[in-house]
Amino acid sequence: MTEQLTTTVPQSSNRKLALEMTVAALARLLLNTSRRFAYPFAPALSRGLGVPLVSITSLIALNQLTGILSPLFGPLSDRWGYRTMMLSGLGLMAVGMLAGGFLPFYMTVLIALFLAGLGKNIFDPALQAYVGERVPYQRRGLVVGLIEISWAGATLVGIPVVGLLIERFGWRAPFFVMGGLALVSMAVLGALFSGGSRRSIHDARMISFGQAWRLLSRSPAAMGMLAFSFLTSMANDNLFVIYGAWLEDSFALGVVALGTATTVIGVAELSGEVLVASLSDRIGLQRAVRIGIVLSALGYLMLPVIAQSLTLALVGLFLAFVVFEFTFVTAISLVTEVLPGARATMMASYIAVAGVGRVVGALIGGPLWLWGGLEAIGTVSAAIMMVAFVAFWQSARVEGS
Repeated sequence: MTEQLTTTVPQSSNRKLALEMTVAALARLLLNTSRRFAYPFAPALSRGLGVPLVSITSLIALNQLTGILSPLFGPLSDRWGYRTMMLSGLGLMAVGMLAGGFLPFYMTVLIALFLAGLGKNIFDPALQAYVGERVPYQRRGLVVGLIEISWAGATLVGIPVVGLLIERFGWRAPFFVMGGLALVSMAVLGALFSGGSRRSIHDARMISFGQAWRLLSRSPAAMGMLAFSFLTSMANDNLFVIYGAWLEDSFALGVVALGTATTVIGVAELSGEVLVASLSDRIGLQRAVRIGIVLSALGYLMLPVIAQSLTLALVGLFLAFVVFEFTFVTAISLVTEVLPGARATMMASYIAVAGVGRVVGALIGGPLWLWGGLEAIGTVSAAIMMVAFVAFWQSARVEGS
């Protein structure tokens, strides 16, 4: 990974490319909302379906497991084309959401959420690979940062809209609305997005499923970035899984106040993505990631020290998530150039490994919290981030930077 890397000059004009990325970001906002809305509205879904709340949490768990399937579709994107797979991801979401609305049964909603999660995990790597192919490297951080705003947007915009729909029209309304919007997104994206250059189409036909995986497994830079993805995600979720318990125990926060704290995290995610778009290209993607890793480690380590009041605790939490989001999203911009011959395979693997890291972080966070409180959480997360620094440094070094 060198800062001088370039990509094929896009055939689209700057204006057309900007329009493509806007449409992609809105489609991704829709997919992210379909992925996240079940968390806050699990009680409403439980009442509407007439099932225990634990049944809805099982739906959410199954939705999360779809991330593990993402690597299966990365090579297909490299072979069949990024536009085709983006349309497929939106199509799965549309089918799932409309089925959940028209057939309000537990198993149907289970399938609906599964298809929505699967659609997102097909769409995202294909979109990121498309960005890697079409957007010059010098502007990669800007475009990736703007697209990633759709993740925070799901929390700050998408989920509140879903809440209004449920309140006014019932729990099935979001399924109809998101399913319909997914169909509209497919039509617009299909008409607007390029099918690929002659070179990229030719290469896609030449790359088999096995070849894509061999390219990935034999690249030290790719394996280093996968290790980075796993470690940084584990460090962040080690904190994320216990922050509610920490705020509740330390400051006696109720449910409403904890909801406000979640909004703080949403704003932090948005701020991190805006920083990526505005700063990462200027200071250099690799330098930005290195700075982000070090600041993340310091943030995790210092959080127990500075969190002596609720205000300081929320400020510390905000800064920790801003820096993490900045670091992780900037790294996505780099990863799009790690394996140009199999971009979607690389991106799908990066996403899947991050999901595994989140699972591991969540599993160790609870026991660490019970054993040593926030001090143990901060120390372990900081140590994990420094291991991630080594993995990132090695990945960059083998690429000659």
